[in-house]
Amino acid sequence: KLWCILFNTVLHLYTARGLLLHELRKTNATKEQLYLHNHVQQLPQAIIIGVRKGGTRALLEMLNLHPAVVKASQEIHFFDNDQNYGRGIDWYRGKMPFSFPHQITIEKSPAYFITEEVPERIFKMNSSIKLLIIVREPTTRAVSDYTQVLEGKERKNKTYHKFETLAIDGKTCEVNTKYKAVRTSIYSKHLERWLKYFPVEQFHVVDGDRLITDPLPELQLVERFLNLPSKISQYNLYFNATRGFYCLRFNIVFNKCLAGSKGRTHPEVNLSVVTKLQKFFHPFNQKFYQITGRTFDWP
Repeated sequence: KLWCILFNTVLHLYTARGLLLHELRKTNATKEQLYLHNHVQQLPQAIIIGVRKGGTRALLEMLNLHPAVVKASQEIHFFDNDQNYGRGIDWYRGKMPFSFPHQITIEKSPAYFITEEVPERIFKMNSSIKLLIIVREPTTRAVSDYTQVLEGKERKNKTYHKFETLAIDGKTCEVNTKYKAVRTSIYSKHLERWLKYFPVEQFHVVDGDRLITDPLPELQLVERFLNLPSKISQYNLYFNATRGFYCLRFNIVFNKCLAGSKGRTHPEVNLSVVTKLQKFFHPFNQKFYQITGRTFDWP
């Protein structure tokens, strides 16, 4: 009997909302009244496409401080996963949060940046979409990538190779470009594939290292790129000395810090291997600077 009462109550509320909206449209309802009911799931107008371990989660959460930004809470993996992509665009839209017309929806799936089929698939959905790439110094990013995988192995009591044996080919003593953590850090190669579909003006590069140490200037650059009014301020960001990261302040009662898995301690890597990787990445970094117009002080 209780279930019946609850069901009928919910049904009544749902029906009443629909009738109210219908009546508002029939009559001379105010714009404000109609606005309150115009709450829909929109396809994203911007996507954080990568890179893995560059700070994609931190960027998404920080952008969510903006009142005109609504984020997808989880990685959707629509464009990089054939099974998901086969479910169609309506399935993808159904994974988006509800938002108002003046807000923009953003999702992040860092595998998009390195997956060959993704640029064309996103282009077919929206050729004018804005694309965000967040990068860190390539060798540091590769070690961070390794560290995340290592932690997962250790949780399952599994052994794992040392970073050095994965990043360097034991036979040739050269950098192992078959190792995914290395390949992902060759930013210019991946970006060149995207430029076959999108002009460089539709990309914005975020400095992932600076987002950790001084996030506000980076967020202000993104606000301008997305044509958003400047709303994120220093008030919204406060440094947590215990965590060693900036946390988010939405208002006087709601604060949020990133998950404890962020900022893992990296294993020590042989200096000669670090130097070899830095020399390997250098020409690719120069090409990346040339394409994007943004320069970093990477080795």
